[in-house]
Amino acid sequence: MADSSWLRRYGVLVALPLAKLAIHLATIAGYGYFRDELYYVAGARRLAFGYVDHPPLSLLLLRPVIELFGTSLWSIRLLPAIAGAVMVLLVGLIARELGGGRFAQAIAMTAAIAAPIYLALDHIFSMNAFDLVVWAAAALVVIRLVRAPSPRLWLALGAIVGVGLQNKISVLWLVAGLGAGLLLTERRAWLRTRGPYVAAALAALIFLPYVIWQIAYGFPTIEFMANAGSLKMAPRPPAAFLLAQLEMMNPASAPLWIGGLAWLLAGGGRPYRLLGVAWLVVLAILLLNGTSRAYYLGPAYTWLFAAGGVWLEALTAVRLRWLRPAVAGAIVLVALVLLPFALPVLPVERYVAYAAALGREPATEERHRLSELPQHYADMHGWEAIVDAVEQAWRELPDEERGATVVLAQNYGEAGAVEVLGAPRGLPPAISGHNSYWMWGPPDFEVRNVIVIDGDEDEARDVCTATRIVAHTDCGYCMPYEDGNPVMLCLGLRVAPAAIWPSLKHFN
Repeated sequence: MADSSWLRRYGVLVALPLAKLAIHLATIAGYGYFRDELYYVAGARRLAFGYVDHPPLSLLLLRPVIELFGTSLWSIRLLPAIAGAVMVLLVGLIARELGGGRFAQAIAMTAAIAAPIYLALDHIFSMNAFDLVVWAAAALVVIRLVRAPSPRLWLALGAIVGVGLQNKISVLWLVAGLGAGLLLTERRAWLRTRGPYVAAALAALIFLPYVIWQIAYGFPTIEFMANAGSLKMAPRPPAAFLLAQLEMMNPASAPLWIGGLAWLLAGGGRPYRLLGVAWLVVLAILLLNGTSRAYYLGPAYTWLFAAGGVWLEALTAVRLRWLRPAVAGAIVLVALVLLPFALPVLPVERYVAYAAALGREPATEERHRLSELPQHYADMHGWEAIVDAVEQAWRELPDEERGATVVLAQNYGEAGAVEVLGAPRGLPPAISGHNSYWMWGPPDFEVRNVIVIDGDEDEARDVCTATRIVAHTDCGYCMPYEDGNPVMLCLGLRVAPAAIWPSLKHFN
């Protein structure tokens, strides 16, 4: 009897997070390494208090994994898969904390599992998987504060926000949303207590090492964000941003999270109205930006799914009970239709045919030309082929020259591929002027030869005694700007890499 009672109370909170984990374990290899994953492995090998394009926490978590288990896809993708399961559990706990029963918890977690953007973000290693956990955990603590304020909960909120900022500075949007929620709702009474200020102080203290790093290095992240906004990111009109929200969160889940938002703002969830206000404020910030990626709002849906579960459970408590399986079924059915766009579950040729049959054109939120695949899939292709071309050039060097050679890559994806995939082949170190690779500096040994990926022979003649195109990249379904590029040998380098290093910098 006790076991049966436990299953009734907690079974769904165990089963659905495990289902989420199983989905990611079953698809963990996918099409191969994602561009950023190679860069993150390189960063984890160079732990610091900051990086050009992100804070350090995610790489601090990655470092022991690669030290113990290596850099296979299974090793590095296990962490985001676990984070995804934790996020689903937190969604269920939020629904429970809001007063929801088993159905509310189950439908909220089902929506979280079935959201295409959550599937995509939890498939690869990045700070985004952990960001989802941070936002959901913060919402859970805020709800508990509404129910029973206590100093320990304020400390917990401050710690979550501070740790979240050490993972991704976009947690500042969450801070702005919660701050607006305090000011615009009855929770402004909290501002007359010590709690919010203690939480803010603790968060700032945890975040301080990264801020000091930024000051010490001249705020490289500000330069990175400015360049990314003006040079890399494509403008996104508000209508397109809003339409993308429906698709990335699963169109069938829209009634659930919209109902949850209404329930928080004007329904039975009004005691927690600050969370509804927070979602609206974050949405407004992203719309005003004009170049925000659609998924930036994704973490804020964790509490809307939970609120929607509570709302739908109350709505169907007496009548309309047929809506429960209908909504759940619709969410799962649409998720299955959209699954190939979120996870690489189809061979590439079948994916291309599937997308064409549904009228889906390859998409990107950046200013890049595409071929058959959307950017997030194209960036999982071609890295071994690029390393093959580099190796071809490497084999043409005499043995006595190989120890004085480096590979100059145009971007961190290429550099990371040479470093992570090329090291087992004995290839030389990779350098680049892109983002943190530039911060890591030129090589600390004498360099006489450079293998240049996508180099310009005319420019190279100014610094090389001799140049020769040895190979061209042939990376298939990769991003077009990575395909067909020359791999050049620059022999007899006339100047030290340190002399030209400032001119190589590009943050974007």
